[in-house]
Amino acid sequence: MADTVIEILTKLKQKADEVVKTAERASVFQQDCLDIKSKTEYLSFRIPLLRRAAARAQHDLYERPTRRIIYNTDQVLDDALALVSKCRASALRRVFTACTTTPTAAFVVISSQLSSSIGDVTWLIDAAPDDDDRYPGGVYFGLPPIAAPQPIICLIWEQISILCYGSIEERTGAAAFLVVLASDNDWYGQLIIEEGGVAPLLKLAEEGRTEDQVNAARVIGLAGRDPKSVDKITNAGAWKVFAKILKEGHVNVQIVVAWALSELAAHDHRREYY
Repeated sequence: MADTVIEILTKLKQKADEVVKTAERASVFQQDCLDIKSKTEYLSFRIPLLRRAAARAQHDLYERPTRRIIYNTDQVLDDALALVSKCRASALRRVFTACTTTPTAAFVVISSQLSSSIGDVTWLIDAAPDDDDRYPGGVYFGLPPIAAPQPIICLIWEQISILCYGSIEERTGAAAFLVVLASDNDWYGQLIIEEGGVAPLLKLAEEGRTEDQVNAARVIGLAGRDPKSVDKITNAGAWKVFAKILKEGHVNVQIVVAWALSELAAHDHRREYY
């Protein structure tokens, strides 16, 4: 059984603390290890804040960016631990003679990666629901370093987060914005599904206002032009939600749902639900 986000964050905190303790025992490259220690200490301080934010939203937690950032941070801490562990005089020659980069360059890389991880974790904390389980709508939190190569991913994360945590009005805006993205580019539609948008979209299609239901169904239909996305959509139970809407929903929603089903059926290699 996969660990929960809370459990993973607990282990991440323990690993960060281990990096700090190991860096303190360095006998060579002490100034470089001090920099690693300082940044890791700050990261270790931020992790419990993220853990509390995740605990508040545990039942409706949007896990995709959280797990991705945690995984990346865990890899950075592994590399940091490996580096500072080698900063004992007895280990120095054995370690760095086999390196393709100089010791100083290795520290520069790890230091930069730790700074990026701090930025990623801080972004998650800032974008999480507050103590009243409200999404901090209307606030732009910038781009987390992990999303810098593909800024569109951050934009999609923000909109899906709003679908999970936002007010009714904020969810309406997010659903409409996702329609624009999915209409503009098929790849954007695929990203919406890949980044965990199916569940909140289906929930909105089932429970939202008429306008929101229409937009949620439209996003799913647009994303359903990709066979891999169709698999994820159907596995998430879209056919059950859509069947209920076709039986009980508003006629305007039924029209869009019927169209969405036709798109899914046309691109579903299994064709078992349609």
